[in-house]
Amino acid sequence: MILPSPAAVAASREPLTFAQLEGIVGPTRQLSRLDVMATSPSTNTALLKALADSPPEWPHLSGIVADHQTAGRGRAGRAWATPQGAALTVSLVLRPRAIAPSSLGWAPLVAGLATVRALRDLGVGAALKWPNDVVVEAGAKDIPGWGRWRKTVGILCEGVPGQSAVVAGIGINVSQSSAELPVPHAASLATLGATDLDRVRLMRSLAAHLGDAVAAWEGDSEQDSIRREVERVCATIGWDLVVDVPDGTPVTGSAVGLSGSGALLIDTGVEVREVLAGDVRVRRT
Repeated sequence: MILPSPAAVAASREPLTFAQLEGIVGPTRQLSRLDVMATSPSTNTALLKALADSPPEWPHLSGIVADHQTAGRGRAGRAWATPQGAALTVSLVLRPRAIAPSSLGWAPLVAGLATVRALRDLGVGAALKWPNDVVVEAGAKDIPGWGRWRKTVGILCEGVPGQSAVVAGIGINVSQSSAELPVPHAASLATLGATDLDRVRLMRSLAAHLGDAVAAWEGDSEQDSIRREVERVCATIGWDLVVDVPDGTPVTGSAVGLSGSGALLIDTGVEVREVLAGDVRVRRT
């Protein structure tokens, strides 16, 4: 594997500016609004506060991108931080039309589908790890719970209190070296040998794919078509695994698909269980 040159990494870490991204913002473009911040503790926290203060100012597919996120949040309260300029960290408002509140659980899967497609545009063999990670099969050795998959993207979707909206936070590891990654099962585009570390181009691609994925979701009242699309990129399906579910006994079995609500279907050998939330640990590599 050929790793990016120091010059490519340095270029990738040049500060993001609105001038670089204004071409994707506007009434007929991919995003309706995008605020570019030099630093933010958490783009999700910042956007949720902005939505609480002035909901009309943040329409569908508006959001915040931070050049440096200093105290990012993952699912279940996990912390997530990166060096200055080393990641793409963005939070976007999703206000999908004609989607029932009970179907908003699809939001992290739809965001994951868009992210997978954006990374595949770069030649990175990304796949979705249910429910909210994007991984690449790139490890030289097995890591307990992860096998040879390496986490490259984390997604955190949070409902907006009092509004039919979701904030989708997406954090993509871009130029970190192995030493800069926080855990052994993490990877960045740089450590995966990607030749394109341009965060501006990645943001443009992500915005386009997210708009397309949400539009497909909106046009699928039964969530059948979007389920098939997500299943096509979901690496979890077919794994033997253990799912640590909230306040319950871990579920062990083989992932066989997704339900209409986006839940993971697990064949335990006795029955097919529908798991709505949980942490997936791989048992087979």
